[in-house]
Amino acid sequence: MTQRIFDTKTRTLQDFEPLREGHVSIYLCGATPQSAPHIGHLRSGVAFDIVRRWFLAKGQDVAFVRNVTDIDDKILNKAAEHNRPWWEWVSTYEREFTRAYDTLGVLPPSVEPRATGHVTQMVDYMQRLMDRGFAYAADGSVYFDVDAWVAAEGSDYGSLSGNRPEDMARGDAGAGKRGPLDFALWKAAKPGEPSWPTPWGEGRPGWHLECSAMSTWYLGSEFDIHGGGLDLQFPHHENEQAQSHGAGDGFAQYWMHNHWVTMAGEKMSKSLGNVLSIDNMLEAVRPVELRYYLGSAHYRSVLEYSPEALQEAAAGYRRIEDFVHRAGTPEPSTWSEAFEQALDDDFAVPKALAEIHNTVRAGNSALVAGDADKATELAAQVRAMASVLGVDPGAWDNDATGGAADQAHHALDTLVQAELARRTEARTNKDWAVADEVRDRLKAAGIEVTDTADGPTWQIKE
Repeated sequence: MTQRIFDTKTRTLQDFEPLREGHVSIYLCGATPQSAPHIGHLRSGVAFDIVRRWFLAKGQDVAFVRNVTDIDDKILNKAAEHNRPWWEWVSTYEREFTRAYDTLGVLPPSVEPRATGHVTQMVDYMQRLMDRGFAYAADGSVYFDVDAWVAAEGSDYGSLSGNRPEDMARGDAGAGKRGPLDFALWKAAKPGEPSWPTPWGEGRPGWHLECSAMSTWYLGSEFDIHGGGLDLQFPHHENEQAQSHGAGDGFAQYWMHNHWVTMAGEKMSKSLGNVLSIDNMLEAVRPVELRYYLGSAHYRSVLEYSPEALQEAAAGYRRIEDFVHRAGTPEPSTWSEAFEQALDDDFAVPKALAEIHNTVRAGNSALVAGDADKATELAAQVRAMASVLGVDPGAWDNDATGGAADQAHHALDTLVQAELARRTEARTNKDWAVADEVRDRLKAAGIEVTDTADGPTWQIKE
């Protein structure tokens, strides 16, 4: 089956054809590290990590660029509020984002460029736009001329977001701007703010310009996929596309946007005060369980957070983990046809997870029937499929990112699984006294056992 992707620009499922056979180039808008990351930030990282892992699993060479916006009004304001140097502030929280990505098993990018390290490329980009008549300097700032681009042959301004330029709100242009829709490519220096020299004066990068300059510097004037959160579609990605096409670059061939994490129906954000930090979440579940939760919904669907939903996802992961351990944790083999069809169809993770759980149920049935060879075969298949989603129990067992808490859980799980196997054998033999004895002993130790279609699972009672 051909890989299909829902392209935001065309709003249709498109057959994916990379610009270079055997090679996939992806640019993902990454963090603006103004404060500690929450699970809303990390959903994008997990979603596109699955995209990347699937291309790798299918034998593609993947160039994956994820940027860091390390200069921004919010960063400067936060640093000033706390009387800290801006560069120290942003570096502190950049490390927090890196730690969070690593903790959730997100593969490191091929390169992670920072805006402040690519001023030379931005200057070149602005000059190209000026030469083509789509940018102008005013009082040390440089602006993209939206009206000039809209009037140009081949203009597609508004095509990505569905906004029509004639319908966009228009007030006063503002100081130095020719038109109200024009946006800053470069911001003139202000007293006390960091700045860099350009032919048009000292200043700092505009948000949109940095991504066009960095993506094309590393991936070329045309690349395969541009990704990011749905909230970036307008104005950020719309303006990225406009300035890139205005400069003469083909830019992204496909656009992918992941939806939000919401709580009580509202987008998770700092301004709403409903932020759930990664560290706070890891007090409730293990890192792999949090990753499973963040990646469990289709990337284009809203992921509504609740403590119950998080625990339900964690229990779903543990059913996979329990079976793989009971089957002896064989080496991964390959995935099923249904799994492949699911991910080839716009990375339909819910369907892929359903196939994993179907295989787990079949494996548990094989264990109950005493067919160890069949169970081993199915467990190897489960590991292969779970690995693509970044939640292979065998890999996480050997991964140190979970720290002492994960090691303690694994040790406890080994002991509990032995008791559960004894209880299952007793129930099979209708030895209810032994089965009840095991249940009561676990209950007394604070272990709650739940019998499911996939076999018994356990959790520590709160």
